[in-house]
Amino acid sequence: MIPQTWLDRMMVQARRASGRMSPMAESARDMASHRIEDARIWAAPKLDQAAQSVEEQIAPIVSAFLAELSRRIDVSAAARRPRRRWPVIALLGGAAIGAVGVAMYRNQAQRWTDTMTDTMRQARHQAETWVGEKADEVKSDKSGKTGDEISGKSS
Repeated sequence: MIPQTWLDRMMVQARRASGRMSPMAESARDMASHRIEDARIWAAPKLDQAAQSVEEQIAPIVSAFLAELSRRIDVSAAARRPRRRWPVIALLGGAAIGAVGVAMYRNQAQRWTDTMTDTMRQARHQAETWVGEKADEVKSDKSGKTGDEISGKSS
């Protein structure tokens, strides 16, 4: 029988190739099966060793970490634990010192204000006295000179 179409020719070639490939596929399957068995024989003790290592070395550390974390976040344990009072005492002491400082500052500010007020009164009084004396000098001057002429300012 002679193939008539392209599809018929392809089918004939595929049958011939399958006849040649079957022995190679069986050989590859057998080899893969042996390799998988070898890998399982090698991996089983390694996995057992890893499991023992985790159980003996890592698990106690993780267990201790989780127990500590549980203790820290337990609400009832936090309520039973006595609170430290020194931070509160330090805060209150700082507030008291600040209040004393503010009182002293205000007292000093009031004293400064009083001193400046007295100084200004004295300066005003001295200025008024000096102006009054100069005005009396100008009035008492019989020569008829003006205030500018007396002070040395001539036009």
